[in-house]
Amino acid sequence: MTSLARRNAQVGPDTRLATELVTQHVRGLIVSGHLRRGQRLPPERELVGTVGVSRTSVRAGLQSLAAKGVVVIRHGAGTFVADGPPMLDSEPLSFLAALHGFTRREMFEARRTLEVGVAGFAADRATDADVAAISDEVTGMFATLDDAQAFLLHDIRFHRAVAAASGNPILASIVEMVSAIFYELRRQTASHARDRRPAAEMHRRIYQAIRDRNRGLAQTLMSDHLLGAEREQDSEAAEPAPVQAAPRSRVLRST
Repeated sequence: MTSLARRNAQVGPDTRLATELVTQHVRGLIVSGHLRRGQRLPPERELVGTVGVSRTSVRAGLQSLAAKGVVVIRHGAGTFVADGPPMLDSEPLSFLAALHGFTRREMFEARRTLEVGVAGFAADRATDADVAAISDEVTGMFATLDDAQAFLLHDIRFHRAVAAASGNPILASIVEMVSAIFYELRRQTASHARDRRPAAEMHRRIYQAIRDRNRGLAQTLMSDHLLGAEREQDSEAAEPAPVQAAPRSRVLRST
C-alpha cells in the first residue's frame, strides 16, 4: 500500500485530504480551460460523484476556494469562477510560509504596507458596484457575529472587495494572494476572539470613509484596524489555553 493510500485509509472522506482533492479538481478545470471566469461550477452532487468524496468535503473545498478568491458562492444560484481581479497562485507564498515560518508581525506588516494604500485608492476610485460589494461584506459580518468561521470569511472578503475597488488589478491580485495565506493561518484561531462586534464596527467605519470619498480617513482607519487586529491576536496567542474541568469521578478519586 502506498503512503497516499495509507493516508486515505486513515483519514476518511471528510478530512483535509478530501477537501484538497476538491480544490485540486476545480483548479484543474480552470487551468485546462473547462471553466472560465464567471462560469458556473458543476453542482455539488456532480462533484461528489466525480471527485469521490462526501458532500461535506465538497462544501469545505468550495468554501476554501471562495476564501482564496478563486470562486464565488451565490446562495440559491450556485458556485461560480470568480470574475474579479486576476488571480496569482498563492502556492509559492504558502511554501515560503511553511519553509520560513512567517511571523504574525511580518504578515501584518505586509498587510499594512499594501492595504493602507489600497484603501486610499478605493476612496478615490470605487464605483457604485464596488461600494455595494464592500457594504455587503460589512452586513455579512454583523450577521455572523456568533459564527467565527463565517465571520472570518466575510472579513477576508471585505478586504478583497476594498482591494478590487482600488482599480489597480496588480495590487488587488497581491492582496488576494496575501489574504489567502492569512485566511489559512487565522481560521485555526478565529474562534478565540471574545467579541467580534468591535471588528465589525471598524470595518463599517472603513466602508463609510470609502463611500464618502474620504481618502485620508480611509487610510487612517485601515491602519488603525490592522494595528488593533495584530495587538488582539498577539494577546490571544499569549493567553494560556483554558483548562478543562476534570470529570467528577476523577476529582473524587484525587481527593
